[in-house]
Amino acid sequence: MKTFALCGNPNCGKTTLFNALTGASAHVGNWPGVTVEKREGVYKKGSEPIAVVDLPGIYSLSPYTPEEEIARRYLLEGAPFGVINIVDADNLERNLYVTTQLLETDLPMIVALNRMDEVEKAGDKIDVRALEERLGVPVVAISARNGSGVPELMARAAALPAARKGRSVLEERWGQTLAPVADAYARQNVPSPLFHAVKLLERDEIAPANDEAAAIVAQTADNADLEAAIADARYTYIAERLAAVKTKARREKLTRSDKIDKVLTHRVWALPLFAVILFAIFHVTFSEDFLYIGAWASLGGGLPSLDELGLSARMETFVGIFYDGAVFSPGVILFNAFDALFGLITDAVGGAISVGWLSSLTADGVLGGLFAVLGFLPQILLLFMWFSLLEDSGYMARIAFVLDKIFRRFGLSGRAFLPMIMGFGCAVPAMINTRTLADDKERTATVRVIPFFSCGAKLPILTAVAGGVVQHFGVGNAEAITFCMYLLGMAAAVVSVLLMRNTTLKGETPPFIMELPAYHWPRFRNLMLHLWDKAKHFVKKAFTVIFVSTVLIWLFTHLDWSWRYVGENGMDRSILASLGQLVQPLFTPLGFGSQLGAYGWVFAVAAVVGLIAKENVIATFGTLGACLLALGADVGGVSADVLLTDQEGVAATVAMISATGITVPALIAFIAFNMTTVPCFAAVAAAKGELKKGTFRYTLLFWSASGYVVAAMVYTVGSWWWTAFIWAAVAAAVILCIVLRAKSKRKLLAGHTTGGEANA
Repeated sequence: MKTFALCGNPNCGKTTLFNALTGASAHVGNWPGVTVEKREGVYKKGSEPIAVVDLPGIYSLSPYTPEEEIARRYLLEGAPFGVINIVDADNLERNLYVTTQLLETDLPMIVALNRMDEVEKAGDKIDVRALEERLGVPVVAISARNGSGVPELMARAAALPAARKGRSVLEERWGQTLAPVADAYARQNVPSPLFHAVKLLERDEIAPANDEAAAIVAQTADNADLEAAIADARYTYIAERLAAVKTKARREKLTRSDKIDKVLTHRVWALPLFAVILFAIFHVTFSEDFLYIGAWASLGGGLPSLDELGLSARMETFVGIFYDGAVFSPGVILFNAFDALFGLITDAVGGAISVGWLSSLTADGVLGGLFAVLGFLPQILLLFMWFSLLEDSGYMARIAFVLDKIFRRFGLSGRAFLPMIMGFGCAVPAMINTRTLADDKERTATVRVIPFFSCGAKLPILTAVAGGVVQHFGVGNAEAITFCMYLLGMAAAVVSVLLMRNTTLKGETPPFIMELPAYHWPRFRNLMLHLWDKAKHFVKKAFTVIFVSTVLIWLFTHLDWSWRYVGENGMDRSILASLGQLVQPLFTPLGFGSQLGAYGWVFAVAAVVGLIAKENVIATFGTLGACLLALGADVGGVSADVLLTDQEGVAATVAMISATGITVPALIAFIAFNMTTVPCFAAVAAAKGELKKGTFRYTLLFWSASGYVVAAMVYTVGSWWWTAFIWAAVAAAVILCIVLRAKSKRKLLAGHTTGGEANA
């Protein structure tokens, strides 16, 4: 089976084309030796199946970033049959730069001229045949978004001959040097000799050692900056010979994207609009009063509650999915639908098993834990969908551009915002995405704060505890608490970056260069494929890590140290109880430690198991809540039936609040701790792979300390407002110590340098 590499600039539509070609056959792994994502799939609609490898987006084959290095290494060493070079027809001149470099390899090659539908819509014209003649390789006009031209592209790709001799646009100027150098490499059996000849001329380290070739270059090339001269020659050739195939229509000075940008990237309104958009996303996903219909209706007497409607039991269950005195948001409606379905399954399975301990293990341990996690899948996917829409439409690139000016004050470029915002989905791909950051110190700082951007796995903790606070104490609004917790995470990230980049990770902020793509509607099919990938990852995690964790938690809750079954009534004598009581004092400054009642250790246990996977926290709440009820603890009137169908975790949280006597500040501190402490094991492993040797252990220490300090600060200030002044004084002292330590290090280094120069 032939293998083709998709190669092109970032934002050229490469991923859209990959999804259109491979669909459900796509799978994700890592490049050998690195943790940058590798996407592979199979195109099955042609006369023969074709393997497709999606290379990272690059601007050049003269690497300045890890992505460019990976792409070049695969093209030269990965032995693909050929290359499909995706070129954005809207930005022809810039995209053809990497095309001129690919032409210098001996790989069979075809150019996919993407977004031709947008070119035609704008009234522009591109002479595809003329471009094909000037490049010397096939060129096919396509639109990856709507699929036009894709079958022809793959048919012509499959028909490419197995051999092609590289040619260079530089031959007119440096042909007398390149030809003999390429011949010398050819005699050495170096693949793509012309490509390597150009690299030798550029003084690129990839050029193989060859005395004859080196002597030719030394004799014929001057001492000028050849790398810059070659880049200039490429752009000159593109402008004069290649880009001339495009004829632009007369149009207004401002395009549609320009007009939108006048509002969305406005120097005053850009960030407030972004905050409004974020709030709207959370409102549509989590609000139990959609568009505040219930609040507006309350001004005139209010809407009837579900009980007041006088419906039959079956109709009440159905209507309760959508309404209960207020209309629920789409996210809550989806959650309620899954909640009802999982409740039916749990009831049926639990009732079908007559053995008491086995029924408890199945219903409370296995199904209760899994469904407590899977019940949030609709809301998590809805949240993913909104962020995917913002990213695919081109809006997120604008926000990165807007935030660059602010981020620079903290020592980061705007590029760091993209992996941070990906943290709202999952920390693992977000950390992998930090490979796009050129500076090691910037990358380290970004990896460390990504977990502060609460991922989908932390969402159940936020909504369950916030719902428990509102239901038990009757204060606040669950939606507002959730939104504020997200803001707290972002604020903690900003403060942490400010401290790191001005003390231990101080360094130059790298320049930020990013193309702002034109706004466009994302393709529905590609969006669904993206969500399907997220759903598979989440469900796989639920049926592996979460499944094992919930079973172990149930066993440790129902067995004592003699491995005897003590049941729900003996939970206070269980293995888990003794372990929880052992670690409980550590969380006293955070509000959920020794100051709680007899069962206060349950919060300590939930926080510790959350270090494995954050989904475990609510799964643990469900298991422990059922045990507290069986033990006869005061659980605030929560019934067994309610706990059995409590997929949202609110009832279990209320049960734990009632049994332990925990306060509102301590509950908020519990959320803050889980948001800012060590992330799940998968994210820890990803961080270890991304960070330089020697920095990982300090990153673990940073996460442990930040989670503890942030939670302690939330609890103490929330309980005693005047402690804010103490925290401010402590923070000032810590910063002063860090600054003085960094200053002494610089002086010591300067002394060593001076001493070395004197000895020399």
